Amino acid sequence: MTRPGSRSRSLLLPAALLLILGGGLTMFRSAAEEAREIPPPAIDGTAGPRVSEVAVLAGGCFWGVQGVFQHVAGVTSAVSGYAGGTEKSAKYDAVSAGLTDHAEAVRVVFDPRVISYGRVLQILFSVIHDPTQLDRQGPDIGRHYRSSIFPQNEEQARIARAYIAQLDETKAYPAKIVTKIESGAFYPAEPYHQDFMVRNPRHPYIAFHDLPKVEALKRFFPDRFRADPVLVAKN
Repeated sequence: MTRPGSRSRSLLLPAALLLILGGGLTMFRSAAEEAREIPPPAIDGTAGPRVSEVAVLAGGCFWGVQGVFQHVAGVTSAVSGYAGGTEKSAKYDAVSAGLTDHAEAVRVVFDPRVISYGRVLQILFSVIHDPTQLDRQGPDIGRHYRSSIFPQNEEQARIARAYIAQLDETKAYPAKIVTKIESGAFYPAEPYHQDFMVRNPRHPYIAFHDLPKVEALKRFFPDRFRADPVLVAKN
């Protein structure tokens, strides 16, 4: 993922060339190959009187994380940004250079009467990223691409810890989950990062790494898929 007009991050190759090169470059695997069906959380929250809840999640490049959640029924807002560092350091140039404690993250606002926090985490782990990759996702390498959950309350922390333990115990993945549970404020990213997948569907990174995640969402969670994304620009 690169800022428009800036240098290519991780020397990203166009999707067509990757297809020609074939499976030898496993670090460039399509998201469609990495998505997997996993069980729902055994421990989850209930809506109660709430009509809105916030989840802050990090799973690699925020373009794809935001883009998938924008297609999830029950999500009312998904904003790309930074979490884990200071407000002063919440700037793309500093974060992408690895000079901060931030992770690229997305603030997801959802209606718990429609989708639970646990189901939000299930989508994160199933189709958005590989939670067994330490400080990287696909071609993106660095601590700012780490897999992290930033609970907004103790209930969320309890659900997240229990779900990670459940997935490890059932061996839902061939390796141990490395997702961190952290604290920290969320800061929105620059405007040019918002709604990036929707605005740039032919961008090589989006076409190869992120659009397959939306297709995986549609395939694994047909009851949660929404064709029309909820956009930052419209909120």
